Amino acid sequence: MEKPVYYADYLQLDKITRAQDPESFKAGKTPAHDEMLFIIIHQAYELWFKQILFEVNSVIGIMSKPVVNDNSPEMQTVVHRLKRVVTILKVLVQQIDIMETMTPMDFLDFRDMLRPASGFQSYQFKVLEAKLGLKYSHRHGQNYYVSQLKEADIAIIKDAEDGKSVLELLNAWLERMPFISDDFWNNYQQVYTGSLAEAEKANAAAFEATFNTSAADPERHLSPRACRSALFIMLYHGYPMLEQPFQLLETLLEVDNQLGAWRYRHINMVQRMIGSRIGTGGSTGAGYLKGAMDKHYIFKEIAQLNSFLVERKKLPALPKEVEERLGYHF
Repeated sequence: MEKPVYYADYLQLDKITRAQDPESFKAGKTPAHDEMLFIIIHQAYELWFKQILFEVNSVIGIMSKPVVNDNSPEMQTVVHRLKRVVTILKVLVQQIDIMETMTPMDFLDFRDMLRPASGFQSYQFKVLEAKLGLKYSHRHGQNYYVSQLKEADIAIIKDAEDGKSVLELLNAWLERMPFISDDFWNNYQQVYTGSLAEAEKANAAAFEATFNTSAADPERHLSPRACRSALFIMLYHGYPMLEQPFQLLETLLEVDNQLGAWRYRHINMVQRMIGSRIGTGGSTGAGYLKGAMDKHYIFKEIAQLNSFLVERKKLPALPKEVEERLGYHF
């Protein structure tokens, strides 16, 4: 007979609740009350990062398959799990409210005991960024990034960077969309350029560069073909066949949005706590965080496609055979 499962044993609560060892509580030091809060908040973050990585790894596994039907249960699972990631990220943003119950003076009671440890050394967060699509070549502060991590953690992150990311798999998925003919695209380009106000005429060149230029650009992660497919989804997502793909694009944008919100709140909290002082890990503190926030938007190429939308009444009519493929028929 199997041993009955007991709540505390199942959750390994003894290990979890004994995993806090404040530096200020050690012999010969003056205990800082708020260091316990500081530790538990960061441990909670790391547990949530583990869950987010669990979800993102499952998404990568599904999207890595040779064929993924756009309206299959698998694609619904991808969207569902990414929406869960968004919800968890919202919780992480809200956790900063708890951290901010600690005053700057409360933090100074134990801050210097933490050097050179820093939240920057969270390898799970960097693995998450890599698996979503942020490569080392696009990271802010690359030299500092390498110097502050253990070799074992760098190896884990590099392994994630070498694997297929959500962004790369998204590009491959978008590239295979069959609906867009050259005739349709040429027609849409004419409609778009004709809709531009005089002050927007420069957007015509941006349109050409985004959707028709095949020259290699190290700053781009989505090919022109993938961008055309993504724009098509945005324009015609009212058709049933495109609703699920549209939800995927929207959810990825929301992942970026919540990561950006977390970075923004983090910057404000750091400025409130230490002002212009350097971080415990040796970074420029809030200055470093702001540089990362400005640079680390992973799905920005999708967001930028909104510049190329036109109002519904100007949309080119789709060929009848395409409409039939995009709709449901009874």
